[in-house]
Amino acid sequence: MAELNGNLLVAQSGGPTSVINASVAGVITEAGHHECIEEIYGGLNGILGILNEELVDLGDEKRSAIEGLRYTPAAALGTCRYKIDFKKKPEKAAKDMDRLFEVFQAHNIRYFFYAGGNDSQDTAHKIHLEAVKRGYDMRVMGVPKTIDNDLPHTDHCPGYGSVVKYNCATVTEVGFDVGSMATDDGSCCIIEVMGRAAGWIAAGTILAKQGDPARPPHIILLPEIPFNEDAFIARVQETIAAHKYCIVVCGEGVKNAAGEEIGADKTRLDAFGHAVLAGASEKLKEIVQGRLNLKTRTVLLGYAQRAAAHFASQTDSDEAFACGTAAVKAAVNGKSGLMPKIVRLSSKPYKWTIELEDLANIANVEHFIPRDWISEDGFLPNEKFVEYAAPLIVGEVKVPTKDGLPQYVVLTRSPVDKTLPPRA
Repeated sequence: MAELNGNLLVAQSGGPTSVINASVAGVITEAGHHECIEEIYGGLNGILGILNEELVDLGDEKRSAIEGLRYTPAAALGTCRYKIDFKKKPEKAAKDMDRLFEVFQAHNIRYFFYAGGNDSQDTAHKIHLEAVKRGYDMRVMGVPKTIDNDLPHTDHCPGYGSVVKYNCATVTEVGFDVGSMATDDGSCCIIEVMGRAAGWIAAGTILAKQGDPARPPHIILLPEIPFNEDAFIARVQETIAAHKYCIVVCGEGVKNAAGEEIGADKTRLDAFGHAVLAGASEKLKEIVQGRLNLKTRTVLLGYAQRAAAHFASQTDSDEAFACGTAAVKAAVNGKSGLMPKIVRLSSKPYKWTIELEDLANIANVEHFIPRDWISEDGFLPNEKFVEYAAPLIVGEVKVPTKDGLPQYVVLTRSPVDKTLPPRA
């Protein structure tokens, strides 16, 4: 294998996580160990920034800043939701590819790493195929990231363990609060978490029960299980009778029997043409109050759940860093068009390793919770799920503080000089 000399470009895409920067830190740190990698650049705001030739010199960053990425939330390089869509917009996609490779050539990019979820891995795959087609010698690697945990072939995704850890703590704390105020009339609290198509995030809150059936959450509603209003109301009533309060966790993408998201606002579409999810918890609140005349409140965790680096999982952070490291090692060794995946060796004790998966098997494929990991009635994950998820939340990332508040890293983002005309 001939050594490939040139510059490295890393970028981030999609919704951030509390450990996506740990993966970037892994890429940068490992890249510094290889002489064939000359300069280390970052693409601002994902593929969109690269199209605009908005690159920054990561070699100008202090070592302490790169190390600090391991405990800093969000996307330090900025992110985007931009799709290169050859099926629906072939002319625009072809033009985008031409521009990307103009940027790659102008800056001698020979190593490209894209950290993200399903759409990001699809983009990385397309760029790899295009490089092969054009005969442009460049090694392209996807780096897994998504709190949704829905990438196939990997045991789980970096970002997932941390969102589950935070959400479990929040469910526990809200449960104590609601339970302490419960009266003979009872009360219900519905906590909505992210997860449009797959219910991994909602399911993860089962760990908050810590094996005690009386502890919240009492009901978990998953997108994989069609919502049955009558059965749901009956379960809420049973829970109120037993505990005087009921904590419900619902995934934002909970669907009815017809497969329609109960919280979708079909009058508004997101960047990918999906109906905007406007609040499954509010819909459920209307149902509970309307049918049971029960005091009901909602909690929408929103961005907080994916940005909570102050309570991130050390296991999750370590795995995210390792994925970035593995991607660089593979690329330097001549690999391209692949993504590092986490392979579980055992759950008790938890042991894992990293292998590589072809991006063609990852892109645009969603991984759902197996049905036999969910109780027969569909209201709670079972012990199989608990055994799977429990190791992923172990350990606490140590975040430095000042005056009682976290001190996160902000990169200087020294711009790389542009050499091309502005994007048309």
